[in-house]
Amino acid sequence: MYAFVQAHRDAHGVEPICRVMQIAPSAYRRFAARQRDRSQLSARAKRDDALMPKIESVWNANLQVYGADKVWKQMNREGEAVARCTVERLMRRLGLKGVRRGKVVRTTIADHKAPCPQDKVNRQFRADRPNQLWVSDFTYVSTWQGWLYVAFVVDVFARRIVGWRVSSSMTTDFVLDALEQALYARQPERDSSLIHHSDRGSQYVSIRYSERLAEAGVEPSVGSKGDSYDNALAETINGLYKAEVIHRRGPWKTREAVELATLEWVSWFNNHRLLEPLGYIPPAEAEANYYRKITRQITEVVA
Repeated sequence: MYAFVQAHRDAHGVEPICRVMQIAPSAYRRFAARQRDRSQLSARAKRDDALMPKIESVWNANLQVYGADKVWKQMNREGEAVARCTVERLMRRLGLKGVRRGKVVRTTIADHKAPCPQDKVNRQFRADRPNQLWVSDFTYVSTWQGWLYVAFVVDVFARRIVGWRVSSSMTTDFVLDALEQALYARQPERDSSLIHHSDRGSQYVSIRYSERLAEAGVEPSVGSKGDSYDNALAETINGLYKAEVIHRRGPWKTREAVELATLEWVSWFNNHRLLEPLGYIPPAEAEANYYRKITRQITEVVA
């Protein structure tokens, strides 16, 4: 009966049909409301079925470390208009979770006898351009073959990792290798006023490290307080690395496995990872945007 009313309501109206068929209009309206609810649920279920593979694909493509917020941001970047709450709900259904950072553990040992450069950063980890401020630090990794140490050099402007190295010992050579990679990759001009900042670890205040910075025309800077806030940005990168690679994918058997995983993560981090301080874009994109803007400004001046 209700289906008949539904089929002919536009032509004759609900109340006249209900009167002839001796049906209460309110009963029909309850029926119609239930039908609408079922239709909406069916449409939502179809939409969910279409979205879940896309959500899982984005999560897998980003090393399975993204939470709902970044999966949602990435899907919108790819042209998939979806609400954040929908992504969160469907990730919960799929059992997908983002990685959470653990506590920061200090690894560098301060050399209180070595002369330290002045702190030129004063905990203000900001830069207006690439190759203005680099920060360096290293962290540790436990493997079946013993402890490994991983050093990073980060360009503060776009949080881009410009140098890294894995070593089985905490020597000056190890952090020097990461610095050499950064210098080779970035080729900073000697008059670029580039500052290299680190904590008071003995490797970073060693004579050989200081001499290499001077040779490259890079100004050294060392945290004055000797706590984690003095090199907070570098420690943030260490924390992300530990959470997104080391803790999630361990236990680690060999140095080679750690090096390969680190190489993969650095490439992904620089070219794909969405960073909130950059407006949810990757470091490489932020740098490209900067150089594109500079080129446009030069073109406008010349024209």
